[in-house]
Order: sequence, then C-alpha cells, then structure tokens
Amino acid sequence: MELPYGTMADEEMRRLDIPSLQDDGYIFLWVTGRAMELGRECLRIWGYQRCDEIIWVKTNQLQRIIRTGRTGHWLNHGKEHCLVGVKGSTAGMNRGLDCDVIVAEVRATSRKPDEIYGMIERLAPRTRKVELFGRPHNVQPNWTTLGNQLDGVRLIEPDVVRRFRQRYPNGYNIATANQQQDMKTSLSNSQTNSK
Repeated sequence: MELPYGTMADEEMRRLDIPSLQDDGYIFLWVTGRAMELGRECLRIWGYQRCDEIIWVKTNQLQRIIRTGRTGHWLNHGKEHCLVGVKGSTAGMNRGLDCDVIVAEVRATSRKPDEIYGMIERLAPRTRKVELFGRPHNVQPNWTTLGNQLDGVRLIEPDVVRRFRQRYPNGYNIATANQQQDMKTSLSNSQTNSK
C-alpha cells in the first residue's frame, strides 16, 4: 500500500529514544496486524510493560464494519490495535473508566479516531502528553505534538519556548535515515549536474 508520507524501518523504530520521554506513565502505540509483534518488542525495548490493548473497529459512513479493500495481507482488516504500555508509577491515574473498544468511522489515510484523546485524558488527567508523528489534525490542547507534516513550531508554555530556543537557536529538523539518504543523494546529484 502506497502511503502519502514517509515511514520508518523496523530498526529505526526500535532505536527511537522513547525511554528519555518519561520515567513514569503510559504509552499508546498504534499497530497494524503485521506490526503487532514489532510493537510489543518496541514496548519492551523502550522499558514499558504492555498492560492493555485498545481495538478500533473501523466503520463506514453507514456505521457498518469495513470489510473490503482497505488493508490486510490474508484477510481484510476491519480493526486496528493500539497497544497500551506502562512503566514506573501510575499513581494518580484513573482505571476502569473506558471500554477497550472504539467503534468509529474511517477517515483520511492513517487518521485515528478522535475518541482516543478523551480516553487518554481520562486515564491520565493533569499529566503532560506528547504525540509523535502528528499531523495538523492531531494537535490537541495541552498536548505536545511533533511531526514532519506540521506547519512549523508552535510552542505555548514560556519555559518550553525558552528551553527550545536555547537548544535550537536556528530551529530543528528531524529526518529519518531514509530521508537523510535521499537528501544526500539529491545533493550529490545536484552537485554532479552543476559541474
């Protein structure tokens, strides 16, 4: 399936410095059927214990389960999984407020159901939250959303703005290894063509 955005290789996922993001708390990791084992492995590598799983049952505009033509190698997938991991202390967290199933309509490619944000807010109220690989529709109040499809940097908290400017006075750009290689190849080709 051709995706309208860059992806990471499995090894790049494993090497993400997720452990540095928090000492205590939860992680929510969306995975497809093929990547279920990779997702569980990443949770372990990053220091989390899988404590639950949320299933998103995908529906169409008529609220019927998606049955054909979307994803899946052997069977058409009518669901997606969000692995929930925990590490350290979860004092102050709420348990048992939500069901582990979301029934929601499929929208743009890879766009997850908005209901997940409410579930996370209820589970972990008054905590900092970060979303990686976010797009403009993922930006939520009181969340830090990071992604290469966002329009620039929008920081609100004065302390975060100050620390960001100290560390990255000229801004900051993250590129995957594949994107870095593409940039090097493109630069090399343009230098060769200009000679």
